[in-house]
Amino acid sequence: MRQKILMLAAVFFGVLAFIFTYQQIKQERSKIMNSAVRVRLIRMKADVSEGDKLMESDIEMYEAMRFVSAAANSLEIPWDRRTDVIGSPLRSIVRKGDILTWRDFKQVFTKERTGLPAQTRSGWRAISIPVSQVSSVSGLIRPNNFVDVIGTFHFPDTKGDSSLDTVTMTILQRVKVLATGADIGYAQQNGAQPNASAAGRSYSTVTLELTPKEVEMIIFAQQKGSLTLSLRSYEDPNITTDVQSVDWAYLQQHIKEYTAEREQLLKKTSGY
Repeated sequence: MRQKILMLAAVFFGVLAFIFTYQQIKQERSKIMNSAVRVRLIRMKADVSEGDKLMESDIEMYEAMRFVSAAANSLEIPWDRRTDVIGSPLRSIVRKGDILTWRDFKQVFTKERTGLPAQTRSGWRAISIPVSQVSSVSGLIRPNNFVDVIGTFHFPDTKGDSSLDTVTMTILQRVKVLATGADIGYAQQNGAQPNASAAGRSYSTVTLELTPKEVEMIIFAQQKGSLTLSLRSYEDPNITTDVQSVDWAYLQQHIKEYTAEREQLLKKTSGY
């Protein structure tokens, strides 16, 4: 009888120890998961040989969980910094499914680069233009978005009339936004939490990434008229070739054409 009682007691305490151990493991696991963040990385869609230049068609976005400390020190390249490495030759072969790192390239890259120069690609320039709530899509444009730049200008009528004519035209397409005000979005690109104070502030300037020739053109354009930004989808890399210069006469002549084109586009667009 005594042996049975001892056996039952051993089983009871064994089960109790198991429950306590399970609860402790569960709590530790919860702590670990709470210290992880979701990051967007670059994953290869195809094999690329040593020396070949990385193409945008070779990569895709990959979401993963990383510990905060590991994300801060990782050599994995954030998806939002893919433009830094596209077109760069690879140091060695990379396979389909591999996660790209800074060490995969012949050119020396360093994730520790900070500030706006770190965001600006070689051969390009950063320039800020003044914006309002209207010209910046109600202040919803953010770093790493892509925009088109549209200018509106007043100049003497081409027919010789002394009165001023107004013309609106698309100047540049698919321009990368480097910063909005003082927010360069760098924290988000390194897997850290967004800077809420910076992201929530309104801004009066937008910094664009342009070629040296485009910089000259934009400076001249903003001196002669007003500039407006139109926000592009991340999924739209296309450049429109049939851009136009719109004045009052042109608008009157083409309103019906615009309506018909819009109707056809809406029919082709999913979700409408």
